[in-house]
Amino acid sequence: MEKQPVLELKNVSVGYDSPAGMVQAVNDVSLTIYENSIVGLIGESGSGKSTLGNAIIHLLKNNAVLTNGTIKVMGKDVYGMGKEELRKFRWSQMSMVFQSAMNALNPVLTIEAQFLDVFLSHHKNMSKKEARAKAIELMEIVSIDPTHLKSYPHELSGGMRQRVVIAIAIALDPKLVIMDEPTTALDVVVQRSILDKIKEIQKVKKFSILFISHDFSLVSELAQQVAIMYAGRFVEITDSESLSQLDKHHPYTQGLINAIPQLTADEVTIEGIPGNPPDLVELPSGCAYHPRCPFANERCETELPVISKVEDRSIECHLYDKEREEVFKS
Repeated sequence: MEKQPVLELKNVSVGYDSPAGMVQAVNDVSLTIYENSIVGLIGESGSGKSTLGNAIIHLLKNNAVLTNGTIKVMGKDVYGMGKEELRKFRWSQMSMVFQSAMNALNPVLTIEAQFLDVFLSHHKNMSKKEARAKAIELMEIVSIDPTHLKSYPHELSGGMRQRVVIAIAIALDPKLVIMDEPTTALDVVVQRSILDKIKEIQKVKKFSILFISHDFSLVSELAQQVAIMYAGRFVEITDSESLSQLDKHHPYTQGLINAIPQLTADEVTIEGIPGNPPDLVELPSGCAYHPRCPFANERCETELPVISKVEDRSIECHLYDKEREEVFKS
């Protein structure tokens, strides 16, 4: 059977109202995520990743607004819903794992109370006994002793708190879970255990994931497809298997791959991307990446590139115009 779309982004733009005017943090992005799949979203800090995640779940801050495009989850327009419909839709159809588990959890409520709040606010006919049984089941799914339901967030380790947040996110069996850098504040050993647990749960529950991160190696290992974001735009959307090769990628994607530490017998080598991400208030003309791009020429400085299909990838770069292919290959 053909897979159905769980998330559909079409020409989505998000702006922040500022004294300098409307600043476009997300600029005309389109993406489709299908059922039972994991898609990674990667880019440097300030590229618009978290803004897009918050826009999808309709949790933009007061000075942020969807300025263009449509966001559909399970075929329903997220921004066409009323407050009550949206409240019911969140967590039952789409949920989010936020960056900091300590901030996401209420510090003055036990873990059990926070589980019960999710269940009882969405299922009016569910008894507390049934809700507790579901909470115990979820704690076991994320490999935490259910006795910790009586604990407060500060009594748990960072890895345990993050697994609790993941358990709460999947409590109502949503079809889409957005994970916004869920392992950033954790050490590498705990990161690995969280990553393995996410993959294990996803295989059982069969929900789709949009996994947001700045860790290129982490995302390429977890996701089947990866969207690379720069200055609010998707400069490339590709399958993760192709990321093991530098051939025929956007120059920014190449830079991110090269920035992954390469371990040899004698030394660790890292080739960083020169320069800094652009100021969104004053974006460079043409391709926003051209000040940092080793392949840039006058056309890149003045003309915004269009999306090109290269094999199974979508790439926004002038390098893939036929007359310039030989430049890229060299």
